[in-house]
Amino acid sequence: MSTAALYVLSVVVVVALVAVLGIYLLAVAQGLKAIVSTLAEVTFGARAVERQLRATPDNLRIVNAGLTDAIALLPALSDELDRRSGSRTDDGRARAEAAPDPV
Repeated sequence: MSTAALYVLSVVVVVALVAVLGIYLLAVAQGLKAIVSTLAEVTFGARAVERQLRATPDNLRIVNAGLTDAIALLPALSDELDRRSGSRTDDGRARAEAAPDPV
């Protein structure tokens, strides 16, 4: 083979290598664009969640205050309902516990 043929063959190989690398580079760029759009959606969602959670401490204080009131009220309400329905005996046991076995 002549030197000129080797030069031409070397140039062809280098051009082919650059072309293949360019094609793969374009494929990687397309994949990165898809990832960027997905990350943008995730970021938008995370910001929305963060905005919604800003009010959580204030809301928890309100809920805790309501639950504290319920803790104070429910035992008395339960006793009153048991008394009205007759589901408890005078000593506080459930009527089913106090009744003798019907054998």
